[in-house]
Amino acid sequence: MRGAPEDIVREALTSGDPLPGTTGFAGAVDGVLVRDVLGREPLFVEADPDNGDWSHDLADLTAPQLFPAGRVLGTGELREAWTLPDPEPFDDRATAVEHVREAVETSVDAVETDDLAIAFSGGVDSALLAARLDAPLYVAGFPESHDVEAARSAADLLDRELRVVELTHDAIERAVPEIAAATGRTDAMSVQIALPLYLTAERVAADGFDRLALGQGADELFGGYAKVEKAPEDPRVEADTVRGAQREVIDTLPDQLPRDVLALRGAGVEPVTPLLHDRVVSVALRLDDQMLVDGETRKWALRQAALGSLPEAIAMRDKKAAQYGSLAARELDRLARQAGYKRRMDDHVGQYIDSLL
Repeated sequence: MRGAPEDIVREALTSGDPLPGTTGFAGAVDGVLVRDVLGREPLFVEADPDNGDWSHDLADLTAPQLFPAGRVLGTGELREAWTLPDPEPFDDRATAVEHVREAVETSVDAVETDDLAIAFSGGVDSALLAARLDAPLYVAGFPESHDVEAARSAADLLDRELRVVELTHDAIERAVPEIAAATGRTDAMSVQIALPLYLTAERVAADGFDRLALGQGADELFGGYAKVEKAPEDPRVEADTVRGAQREVIDTLPDQLPRDVLALRGAGVEPVTPLLHDRVVSVALRLDDQMLVDGETRKWALRQAALGSLPEAIAMRDKKAAQYGSLAARELDRLARQAGYKRRMDDHVGQYIDSLL
């Protein structure tokens, strides 16, 4: 079992509680396979139903298949053990902000800082970790990238030293096959997202740290995406409310998180994700439309809660997704075109990635 003690998992199976107070779990307990409701821990089984092998590591299996989140497999039967709750929203915004603040601060403050580094982009999510944890800060990006500049300015405001992992074309070309091997994914979007994470983790491990804290999950839980803000007009979501769109993007986590976890472990560090703790998830599920997005302010409740730890200039700052803020996506595209894979070609970046494998 990874991610939680077996007794907590047993109790969750008995009670049906989908959020029993962990940051996720996956593995075997009492002869059955389980994976938590948000899929925060990867778990794989052989695609051949007659082969009962399973592992947390893709490389251990012949034809690995991702085990579904919230499920239990025992005596040959796959069944649903947990689903995310759909609680009533908070009655008022002040109460919501206070609950968010308490959940976030409790989860972050519980993180042990021995052998810990922090992935820091200068946005509110990673800044909450930086403000409350005594650990070195790392940012990855090309020299002119948004993330490097944002991280430098935020580190100055927090009076913290920042270590910059400068991305290069050579590093990207070397890392792409390693990311594919670690994650089992070769599509352009997955590789673009994993690149800054992997190269940051690689540097962190080389500097002697075993764990890397990230602000993962905050965008999904608290309404950080444009498609959530613009629901129901945005065609990328089916929901007709912001809260419904929040739930849609939360439902994508079981497929997304294994990519990130496996990339980080492949680089030699263990991810630490306090903003994905069950207590934070429980609170986020009780936010209504205006608590998630207020006008053009995404992650409104989280930003308000963060004002207890951060300067307003950081708490209210917008940021780009890591693959864009670091310029990893732009430069991977540039490398593809330099190698002869033009944009008029179907999935030109994907074809270039295949050529590197």
